Amino acid sequence: MISFEKGHVVTYLITVIRYKCPSCGHTHAILPECLFPYRSYSFLFILAVMRDYYTRSLRKVAQKPLKMPDGREILYNYNTFEKWEGLYKKKGMDGLMPKQRSDAGLSRALPDTAIEEIFGLKQQFPRINATLIYTKLIADGFIKQSEVSISTVQRFIKKNDLKSARNPNIKDRKAFEEEFPCNMYQADTSHSIYITENGEKRKTYLIFIVDDHSRMIVGARFFYNDNAYNFQIVLKDAIARYGLCNKLYTDHGSPYSNEQLTLILGSLGIIEIHAPVRDGAAKAKVERSFRTAKDTWLNGFDPSSVESLEQLNRLLADYVRRRNNSVNRDIGETPMERYSRHIERIRFPKSREWLDECFMNRIIRKVNNDSTVSINSVSYDVPMQFIRMKVEIRFLPDDMKNAYILYQGKHYPIRATNKVENSRTKRQNMPSIDYSLNGGVKGV
Repeated sequence: MISFEKGHVVTYLITVIRYKCPSCGHTHAILPECLFPYRSYSFLFILAVMRDYYTRSLRKVAQKPLKMPDGREILYNYNTFEKWEGLYKKKGMDGLMPKQRSDAGLSRALPDTAIEEIFGLKQQFPRINATLIYTKLIADGFIKQSEVSISTVQRFIKKNDLKSARNPNIKDRKAFEEEFPCNMYQADTSHSIYITENGEKRKTYLIFIVDDHSRMIVGARFFYNDNAYNFQIVLKDAIARYGLCNKLYTDHGSPYSNEQLTLILGSLGIIEIHAPVRDGAAKAKVERSFRTAKDTWLNGFDPSSVESLEQLNRLLADYVRRRNNSVNRDIGETPMERYSRHIERIRFPKSREWLDECFMNRIIRKVNNDSTVSINSVSYDVPMQFIRMKVEIRFLPDDMKNAYILYQGKHYPIRATNKVENSRTKRQNMPSIDYSLNGGVKGV
């Protein structure tokens, strides 16, 4: 049997007495009555008796401190010995090996319910601070002020990286850089300064498009409105000047997440990538360009000196030119130098006409019986051969005079409906425009 004496494990041999029966001539073992092989005692009962037999010494050990090898004296509870015994029986020596705490890194002063509440609050309100969290935990009964201090909550938030305003569940990111220029453009819009034009003070929006590899600002322009078409204008100009990118990296804002942009990028052969929601740091290069522009130019800029949006964009063009030809600390050279080093790898548009075609917005409309379609609540005349047909109309929102129907590779122009003129046309039975000269079917 095994025993503990003076802090050491001692092994004893239990001698089972055997004797030879004079009547039958066989040898028998002398066992306690409860262990008779053929007695009607249950197996669990036998185990319980044996357990009481060899644990009597453990109870004695638990009554006085044990001296450790390093000289310390520790008084173990008998229940601890029972726990060790159970672990050994269940898992052997592996069950007695020291284990890593499951709550390592967590505050033991904070109950699990309070910890869950902290994570929930930071997820719902990323900018909430430790003081407000502490106050709310007390008010909602998750902790007691007498038991948990505010410093405990502060340490927990800091240790678990919940101090920043971003989503606490966001995955760790690594710094990245495209191998060549035009592999990827990053784009975003920033709320900017107010200027006064024609006596009206108006807010401006600044769009930046940055080449990921070279850090060059390939597109930049101020607008009075933050919308999808304004971004298309900047992107088209960037591609015409510096080449087609393979990927476009933006956020989920409406100027960058819409059907028209998806169709345009598909026509250009550009992959559309969106950053995680509410994670501006994912587009670090374009965000850094905004910050640099504010720190080195806009913050020292006098908006009252600007009389128009056109003038502001001329000043912006000068700034971008200086920036692209100044040494960037991250790459150790100017963005223009880095961009130009691999210019032979860059894809440029086939032609200006091809690029214009790709950037046309496109919608599907069913032609009415009066040979008209409606676009943004405005009626347009179309060739009569398309009556009751669904047609694809391509247009630029700021240039509807050049809108057309694309049908079997040909362009069929449309125009805004003039009911007064149409009334004269009907009386005279003469068409006001000869569509056949522009690809239509003559005589229809």
